[in-house]
Amino acid sequence: MSEHERTRDESPWLATTDGPRFSPLEGEYDADVAVIGAGIAGIATATHLKERGRTVAVIERDRVAAAVTGHTTAKVTSQHGLKYDHLIETVGEERARQYADANQAALEEIAERSEGLDAEFERQSAYVYADDASDREQIHDEVQAAKRLGLPAEFAEDGDLDLPFETGGAVRFADQGQFHPRKYVLGLAETIPGEGSEIFEETRATDLDPGDPCRIRTDRGTVTAESVVVATHFPVFDRGGYFARMKTKRSHVVAVRVAGDPPEGMYYNTGEPYRSIRHHRFDGEPLVLIGGENHETGQGGSTKERYDRLESFAREQFDVEEVAYRWSTQDYSPFDSVPYVGRLGPVRENLYVATGFGGWGMTGGVAAGRILEGLICDGQHPNSEVFSPARVNAESAKSLVTHNAEVGAHFTADWAKSLLSGTEATLSPGEGTVVKTDDGPVGVSRNESGEINAVSAICPHMKCVVRWNDGEESWDCPCHGSRFTPEGRVLDGPAIEDLPRRGAREK
Repeated sequence: MSEHERTRDESPWLATTDGPRFSPLEGEYDADVAVIGAGIAGIATATHLKERGRTVAVIERDRVAAAVTGHTTAKVTSQHGLKYDHLIETVGEERARQYADANQAALEEIAERSEGLDAEFERQSAYVYADDASDREQIHDEVQAAKRLGLPAEFAEDGDLDLPFETGGAVRFADQGQFHPRKYVLGLAETIPGEGSEIFEETRATDLDPGDPCRIRTDRGTVTAESVVVATHFPVFDRGGYFARMKTKRSHVVAVRVAGDPPEGMYYNTGEPYRSIRHHRFDGEPLVLIGGENHETGQGGSTKERYDRLESFAREQFDVEEVAYRWSTQDYSPFDSVPYVGRLGPVRENLYVATGFGGWGMTGGVAAGRILEGLICDGQHPNSEVFSPARVNAESAKSLVTHNAEVGAHFTADWAKSLLSGTEATLSPGEGTVVKTDDGPVGVSRNESGEINAVSAICPHMKCVVRWNDGEESWDCPCHGSRFTPEGRVLDGPAIEDLPRRGAREK
């Protein structure tokens, strides 16, 4: 058996957990607060609300912590790249301190709760390192900015880093952490049911009536609640135009077994190509997790080649014995790099959102839970201002115009290409293409059994033409990041409808 055949196309977080299964909704259910989405943000929010005496109903389309939370690199840190010098410059020191305080408090909450959850939490230093000496000034500026905000930052020389290659020095945050994210979230989820609260898996929210009370219609019944939190990675009910206010990013990860001891610490670099490095012990055996090769969803060429580049990097820097796992994830990033946590839209005061964590959802999701608890129960939270979805700044406005002009260009170019495309090409297993038919563009793919799947290639969100992702074998929308299985089922929003099936003739 070849090494590639031994590699599992899933994250080790999912491979090493099954966890409790919660039943789907059956009929009607009433609660004080409904939380749509059972990743770390949704479960953290539900946990805080229940601890404040509120009854909660958590609605999850799939399984608890099986989506983005189950595909993270699971760094638990308030160090989010070179964040704080930029934040002070763009939003001011007061709001930058709110961001720092919220994420540092989330780190400590995860550390404290992990003790009773078997979440494999481990303290580690977090580093953002310069690829070479040309970025040292930028590193020093970040150290000073983070210190001003009360964060545990210091400059680390290259010799202080446990890496097999040279760097230009790094920002070090002491006493940060790493953990098993699915064990953490599943452990919290087990504490929620009872006393009027419940979690419903395999229950798909289909419509939201933002009345008083609110009613959430699902494919299995209706949930009625005084307040609703939408924590579905991308807001499944977009009342605030979030699709135009964020850009998508896909990241890829390989987990490798190496000879010798893995590097201590968690690492992130300043340059391109982006690389993330950390280790984790699964049943006592260490794996080194190497992430990167970021690109906008539906863009950037072959994802198979991106995995190949990560594997090549791993073999160049470490004595790799085996590539054990490979997986990818998707993040949404607001143009000012601060998540949206607060009221979902400008009209209703009882609808809330948590989205746009930009790859830092472990502390970001827990921080969101703390903030939403304050807003729902007390009407305020001391760190809420910087995360407000209603905020407006010059940087966001400029980026919004640029990004949406690019989206329009993709829309026009892909439609023109689909109208000019020829007949269906012969496909090998794992391949897909968009072909011209009398019914418009059709996405045709062949699975490993040789069977052909054909679906509409028009994303139901805003009618962009989807593209084939050869690494994950999915249909991805280059406009706003919706993703679909070869059979057309929604994997990621903003689309909430599946791609319709189409008839296909095998060539």
